[in-house]
Amino acid sequence: MTINELQDEVIEEFSAFDDWMDKYQMLIDLGNELEPLDEKCKTEQNLIDGCQSRVWLQADYHDGLIEYAAESDALIVKGIIALLIRVVSGHTPQEILDADLYFIDQIGLKDHLSPTRSNGLLAMMKQMKAYALAFKTKETM
Repeated sequence: MTINELQDEVIEEFSAFDDWMDKYQMLIDLGNELEPLDEKCKTEQNLIDGCQSRVWLQADYHDGLIEYAAESDALIVKGIIALLIRVVSGHTPQEILDADLYFIDQIGLKDHLSPTRSNGLLAMMKQMKAYALAFKTKETM
């Protein structure tokens, strides 16, 4: 599936709920389904700057595609990173760099996060794109 098809799927799933408590519960459930990150990946280098809670993001490059893995010590943040991984993982660096992650606004996530969590969300997206840029640069060398 394309990044936009995955975003549309997420929007559809979140539109089933009117109440933000239900949407938060869905985020928590998504976070709980996230595979635990290998302890050896929980390094300072993988820790995302700008997040109030601790978030580790690992990116691996195989056969032209980036696979992300992550973990957080905060339930909602873990759900947010799980959503981001679901949408962008398994795509080429160029697809990730070109992606307009519109689902975040469409599901109303930005409007329902504290300013510090919003900053963390931006930091997570920025780090994912930074990995994509690094892998793309490596491809062309």
